[in-house]
Amino acid sequence: MDIGVISVRYARALLKAALAAKQEEQVYGEMQTLAQSYVHVPELRFTINNPMLEKGKKENLLLTACGKNPSKLTSDFIHLVLQEGRESVLQFMANSYITLYRKQKNLISGRLITAAAVAPATEQKLRQMVESKTRGTVEFQTEINPEIIGGFVLEYDTYRMDASVKTKLKKILSELQK
Repeated sequence: MDIGVISVRYARALLKAALAAKQEEQVYGEMQTLAQSYVHVPELRFTINNPMLEKGKKENLLLTACGKNPSKLTSDFIHLVLQEGRESVLQFMANSYITLYRKQKNLISGRLITAAAVAPATEQKLRQMVESKTRGTVEFQTEINPEIIGGFVLEYDTYRMDASVKTKLKKILSELQK
């Protein structure tokens, strides 16, 4: 069976159970933490996929990767995944849950990259602009990257607005080289 199909089925079942238990937001946070653990600790995947490591140790490791005091629902879910031998696709399940939850709650993931810190009022205006265009709630991450020199880069959904000085300078340079 396809990894994508498996991960979406498990994620959909987890979301359905979380909605019924009114724990969808907590499980969402735990799945975000788990997904980030896989990204920031590449050894996690290799350890979890190791057939020589006993399931109890894998379970403890995964529960730790979900953050402090994971919910019983998340604990039971991880136990089920390990019981069924599907731990190799758990990262995809976590990402699928995040995607399904965002779709269910009409959450838009956005990112603002600036060369220097911006005032909270400016960040709020950009958030409101994105929310008015998408008719959803925006989860906004801000990032400071001095390499863009000035201006900003705004990303949400599949949209990217690059108003950075670095990009403008590159465009000018490419025009001069023609």
